[in-house]
Amino acid sequence: MLHLTLRQLTVFETVARHLSFSRAAEELHLSQPAVSMQIKQLEENIGLPLFEQMGKQIHLTEAGNELYQYSRDILQRLSDLEVALDELKGMERGKLNIAVVTTANYFAPHLLAKFCQRYSGATVSLNVSNRESILKQLDENAIDLAIMGQPPENLDITSQSFMKNPLVVIAPPSHPLCRRQNVTVKRLAQETFLVREPGSGTRGAMERFFQKHGVHINKGMETDTTEAIKQAVQAGMGLGIVSLHTVELELEAQRLRILDVQGFPIPRFWYVVNRKNKRLSALAQTFRDFLLREAAALIHKSGEAN
Repeated sequence: MLHLTLRQLTVFETVARHLSFSRAAEELHLSQPAVSMQIKQLEENIGLPLFEQMGKQIHLTEAGNELYQYSRDILQRLSDLEVALDELKGMERGKLNIAVVTTANYFAPHLLAKFCQRYSGATVSLNVSNRESILKQLDENAIDLAIMGQPPENLDITSQSFMKNPLVVIAPPSHPLCRRQNVTVKRLAQETFLVREPGSGTRGAMERFFQKHGVHINKGMETDTTEAIKQAVQAGMGLGIVSLHTVELELEAQRLRILDVQGFPIPRFWYVVNRKNKRLSALAQTFRDFLLREAAALIHKSGEAN
């Protein structure tokens, strides 16, 4: 009979998911030697190696792959049990695991703060990542809800829009196009654009827009943060396409301008997303309903206050 502990399974599942002892230690708030010790004890109990080292990378063995599938199922069932028990107790408290794309980080903390003021028993874990990372977390069932601009089409998920997310073209106030109206899309082909990294929802929307109009744009600096794009545009390195929600302060301070370009703003929406087969806790359901009912009005009110 196997003698496995829940702690060992949790540690193993985290290492297997990241294929990294150091990243697992960071997520679990343990030292790396403590993680290694748990894995060593687990391998001794099973009688088979679970990982193999190839150069600097670790890989799951055949036994490791089998255990990984079972450990994910066991831990998910325990999580579902916890949710079910909380619902029986009528709780709207507990831990909420939320992931948001980097662009949404400009407004998500404000919404979470309002939510936590209302539900003081809630503990929130907020992960800010790019689109590809969040899709992976959804696929691995590692989060309750995600906030993103474009729901995935290849995952079994449920998504609902809760707020408009227009994309605009930004420029420094000294740029000649700031003095023009109804700029054509073809005219933008003469400019250099500072762009987000591949996999970003904003970049994907930008590329689809220009492809639709048959326009090839010159790409300058590539970065994984909207903040870097805004700073580079202010410095005169080129133009940028960003969510309107990310530039409200710069527009107010007149450090950036929105160009009047045909076809812009690109109409988009923010979505709250979760796996279709995931049993949401009462707290997660309450937060999703909160976004659908109140997010747009709260962000609009916040923008007026600024």
